[in-house]
Amino acid sequence: MTVEPGPVLRAEGLTLRLGGRRVVDDVSLALRGGEWTALVGPNGAGKSSLLQLLAGLRGADAGSVRLASRALQDWPARERAQRLAWLSQQGEADGDIAARDVVRLGRLPRHGLFGAPDAGDEAAVDAAMAETACTDFGARRLNELSGGERQRVLLARALAVGSTVLLLDEPTTHLDAPHQRALLRSLAARARDGVAVLSVLHDVTLALAADRVLVMDQGRLVADGAPGDADLRAALVAVFGAAFSVERVASASGPRWVALPAL
Repeated sequence: MTVEPGPVLRAEGLTLRLGGRRVVDDVSLALRGGEWTALVGPNGAGKSSLLQLLAGLRGADAGSVRLASRALQDWPARERAQRLAWLSQQGEADGDIAARDVVRLGRLPRHGLFGAPDAGDEAAVDAAMAETACTDFGARRLNELSGGERQRVLLARALAVGSTVLLLDEPTTHLDAPHQRALLRSLAARARDGVAVLSVLHDVTLALAADRVLVMDQGRLVADGAPGDADLRAALVAVFGAAFSVERVASASGPRWVALPAL
């Protein structure tokens, strides 16, 4: 995939009020192809609401979102769905439907509701299921799967789209450590292939593995930088009430930044 010049997705002055409160407060940001960005912040900071605005699933009270320099609302639904894939924090993952058929839903924007999947669609499904390690239970029904297995199926559905933008809300939910590691490697690889990846992550240490970290607090974007940025790390510690420190550690893959609980 070729990295598109300039921001792939840009937000300007996004504001959303719910229940009389500004849950997203004048947020501006740009997502670029070839970059994996993690979004973190305390509970209630507005992270999921921001992702919904960026995905066009909720209308903003103020501000705008542009996808490839075009207003998000001006994109035909099918074309937008080809370019932007979304995983919700609590995705629908129940019912008497085979796991592979769920992943196939990710290809609907490509062949349409009344079109038939072709060999290219099936190859994309195969690749996404292999990437999320759910090939072996593709014939099983969702209601027969564990929470982690269902999450991997939903991730595969989002990856199968083959979009230029990936918006993932808490994608590591229910995943054990090996599958968390596999997912982070997958997101990094997607970014290297030119995709703009934005993932909300609860685990700060996992977020610090990203190329770039956005920090939200009380609806506002309070920091934006690489994990090695001292101001970014200071903002992280501050918004979480100094519940941890951020330390540099050596690893087999090179220096890493990790959050150490302040016990």
